[in-house]
Amino acid sequence: QVQLVESGGGLVQAGGSLRLSCAASGTIFRINAMGWYRQAPGKQRELVATITSGGITNYADSVKGRFTISRDNAKNTVYLQMNGLKPEDTAVYYCNADRLPPIGSRINYWGKGTLVTVSS
Repeated sequence: QVQLVESGGGLVQAGGSLRLSCAASGTIFRINAMGWYRQAPGKQRELVATITSGGITNYADSVKGRFTISRDNAKNTVYLQMNGLKPEDTAVYYCNADRLPPIGSRINYWGKGTLVTVSS
């Protein structure tokens, strides 16, 4: 239905920046919200940021003011610009897409994740 592929992760020093990308393919129409989640070792997956089809954004308090989520519908891609990275941002970052099919309830799709490591 929908395939999500993340890229842009890597190793960066504290205070640095990274931009994550998530390219969607497959049945990409009728996708509403997209977002980024992250999971650190030994912790549960948590919300980082989301953006609706109307451009409404939502951020976790821990990243607000540092991270910016955006979409490029022409490229079927969602981005996460991460500035002022901190060691506590270290995690596997997962792309998520919410699709409302013609029949049935909303379905969430997940990418395989990209690792972000922030050194102190």
